[in-house]
Amino acid sequence: MRKLTPFDRPAQTAPRMIVARAIHTVDARDTTATAMLIDRGRILAVGDRETCAAAAHALGLDPETVDLGDGVVVPGFVDAHAHPLMYGQMMTWVDCGPEKAGSIPEIVALLRAAAEGLPEGRPVRGYGYEHRNLAERRHPTRFELDEVSTEREVYLMNASGHGGVVNSVTLERAGVDRGTPDPEGGVFFRDADGELTGELSDAACNILTGVHGVKIGHHGPNFHLADEPEEHLRQLDVATRRFLEGGVTAIGDAQVSRREFDMYLRLAEAGRLELRVSMYLLSHLLDEALEMGLVGAFGNAHLSFAGIKLYADGTLGGWTAYFPDGYVGDPCRTGQLYHEPAEYAELIRRAHAAGLQTATHAQSPTAIEMVVSAIEAALAERPDPDARHRIEHCGLPTADQIRRMAAAGIRPVNQTQHYYNWGEGVEEAIGTPGERFNPLGEFEAAGVPITISSDAPVAEPIPLEAIQTAVTRMTRRGRRLGPDDLRVSARAALRAHTYEGAVSLGREDDLGSLEVGKCADFAVLSDDPLAVEPERIAAIRVRETWIGGERRHRAEVGS
Repeated sequence: MRKLTPFDRPAQTAPRMIVARAIHTVDARDTTATAMLIDRGRILAVGDRETCAAAAHALGLDPETVDLGDGVVVPGFVDAHAHPLMYGQMMTWVDCGPEKAGSIPEIVALLRAAAEGLPEGRPVRGYGYEHRNLAERRHPTRFELDEVSTEREVYLMNASGHGGVVNSVTLERAGVDRGTPDPEGGVFFRDADGELTGELSDAACNILTGVHGVKIGHHGPNFHLADEPEEHLRQLDVATRRFLEGGVTAIGDAQVSRREFDMYLRLAEAGRLELRVSMYLLSHLLDEALEMGLVGAFGNAHLSFAGIKLYADGTLGGWTAYFPDGYVGDPCRTGQLYHEPAEYAELIRRAHAAGLQTATHAQSPTAIEMVVSAIEAALAERPDPDARHRIEHCGLPTADQIRRMAAAGIRPVNQTQHYYNWGEGVEEAIGTPGERFNPLGEFEAAGVPITISSDAPVAEPIPLEAIQTAVTRMTRRGRRLGPDDLRVSARAALRAHTYEGAVSLGREDDLGSLEVGKCADFAVLSDDPLAVEPERIAAIRVRETWIGGERRHRAEVGS
């Protein structure tokens, strides 16, 4: 895998010695220190006060001492799979999640109230519902959303982000009627009489972006809805604050279209890009990427191109992951694949042949098999021991697939908050195999490195919650999901959300651990996640977040 050329803007104007109760470096020996010398955004020494003072003297530096008291320092969390612009945009939508609405009439009321406050013609957008959490135990219909408005478009996104429900006017304006065929990789759902229900999934979401918006074909769910550029920039700013509050310093944007690419460039040009962002272009842009010569990682330490994002199947949360024999919770549903296996394998072959890392969304055993087989074939054609191809989510791999992933160097990028929030729902959907959802312990036992991320906005970017869930496998409802051998230690989970996240992005030379020469990116915690009881990890507060030796976030006193 080609490495990013180190480059950073030296924002830090004076050397500093950081002193804390404990500094977990997450280096190869899992060293714990108490002091760290930083200058010009980089780490110069790690150890105790005496060690760092001696290093400063040898370098002719007179550092300012920043005493963090009883704070515990860890590397800045790396969120290797997130959707920052989508996350920021959804913060401007109507929250229809279970804490806000427990029934379809309550959702309609929330959306109607929002519509009354919007300018004429502006769409109404809501998010966060799951049919299993509603009193009716079903999806809303277009007719129910027509109660919100029959004159403006209404879209209610499922919590998975892979579709949702629209009202009748949305379908009419898109030219979709009962005779419209389902697009490849997506579904316009119909009732027993063949009438459109308003529910749509995956590639069918292309209708949501209008005539002139981003179109991605059958390469993924289209959530690239347009707002004015300045509004998008504000949305990214708001999302950035949330990531920083969680101690996140670096992100892998796991679905970049021209919308995201343009916004990141604007932010960078304006000097407003605080987080470190690695971009994965969606596979509908593969031809353009190859034509432009994007055949490896490039950029600087704040904005870089990392690889290509692909989709194999849908989502477990929205019941669109591909189970050819149907869902236990609904035998009439099978979900779908985005590509036929041969078409998908050719996309992987072309990307790999050009030296590009790929990151493929796959949840079901059938979809994961398609990914593993395609990568094995690509590696056989052009061996590369450090290709680092990724499987995003990798929800339900078989034992044989895990073994083959280890042999091929394939890296799963998991989201433990998915089973924290919806573990019971996965079991309801597919039966008892659902208790293996995200089998981190099995990956670890097979020698497959684990990476933990948020998939924000599908889950909030709260790394300490994700780490606790990896250790306990307890759901939000208080149920332990699966046997103990699926769990991992707090130390392994911390590494998975820091160093291994950096490795998954190809950024471990700069990020992921607190070692000499690396970027001075770190989070200051109120307690030690390696020392407290596992059930208390998520209660630890992020006091401060530093990037490049500069404090970018400080929690309010008492928060």
